[in-house]
Amino acid sequence: MNIATALVRSAFLVDAVYAESSREHGLTAQQGQVLCVLMAQPYGMTELGATLGLAKSSLTGLVDRMVARGLVRRTPDPLDGRAVQVALTEEGSELVEVFYAETCKRVEALADGLGDGDRGRLAELLSRIVVANKVPTVFLD
Repeated sequence: MNIATALVRSAFLVDAVYAESSREHGLTAQQGQVLCVLMAQPYGMTELGATLGLAKSSLTGLVDRMVARGLVRRTPDPLDGRAVQVALTEEGSELVEVFYAETCKRVEALADGLGDGDRGRLAELLSRIVVANKVPTVFLD
């Protein structure tokens, strides 16, 4: 398999595991991503949209549905009175802790057939690709 094929197939594999884990927690994959992004800190709508690669209209609907479920809340941006930040609620924080831990286990299990050395080398190589391409922090380390 060449590098392009291997990376694309790997992305599909990780996406499938992420989607399955999301469904089992009553989330869409995008809702799971939002929760994981917000684990680190609240984000303004513009920054959140850029991190997730979503248009403003798509993000607004997504956040609206998550607010209705009690997973996130909008708060005034302390630096810009016209803007809002999106932050986890207590319920959202509790859910993301479980979701994140279980999803990490499932994704890590994808490499169970590799020895410790190969796992470390794979993590090193993928990390270099992620850093070189300035991939936003969607999943904490």
